[in-house]
Amino acid sequence: MARPTRTAMGCTARHSAPSERVIARLIRWSIDNRLLVLLTTVLFTAWGVVSLVRTPLDAIPDLSDVQVTIRTTFPGQAPQIVEHQVTHPLATTMLSVPGARAVRGYSMFGDSFVYVLFDDGTDLYWARSRVLEYLNQAQSRLPAQAKASLGPDATGVGWIYEYALVDRTGRVDLSQLRALQDWFFKYELKTVPNVAEVASVGGMVTALVLSMFVLPAACLIVRRMSHTSDM
Repeated sequence: MARPTRTAMGCTARHSAPSERVIARLIRWSIDNRLLVLLTTVLFTAWGVVSLVRTPLDAIPDLSDVQVTIRTTFPGQAPQIVEHQVTHPLATTMLSVPGARAVRGYSMFGDSFVYVLFDDGTDLYWARSRVLEYLNQAQSRLPAQAKASLGPDATGVGWIYEYALVDRTGRVDLSQLRALQDWFFKYELKTVPNVAEVASVGGMVTALVLSMFVLPAACLIVRRMSHTSDM
């Protein structure tokens, strides 16, 4: 049983000999050309350091498409009416925007959202200017009560921070907290560089109601007569 064992070991040695010879030649060549090997190592090391410094790193890379959002408010209207009178006219108009790859429309109660997706590499601000141009053309096809506007120049990946205003003393109600958010914190946070939008959610929005009273006709006659007598 010793012969088969020696034969197997001999075959293994014969198969591994070419690879060992290649490695030996590579080592011998590297020793003979030490200067060239050192220069190549320094070159690749410098290239790696420069690439590491210049490569932009994001905690959450934004892999979303280049898109522009159009939000249209149509208060008090059902999704079917919003679809026929707002979403469909806007979506068909945006199909003609240069560079647009796809157009998606969503209709909700009182709101319409149209997303215009562009080809990769398209400049976002160029895309927004083209969408705004075609949006101005489509305004005449929308109802008078519908108000269309462009969304922020950012995607959902840019949602970086969320906070809440809480009154633990119980002295401030929800409307006052919302007013503090809308008239103070919102504008202060918008001054931070690279902040595209500050969205307010919750609370009670303060509304101003103006009531007009019709004066009696007798009062108008008296005032007119007194004014005539003064002249």
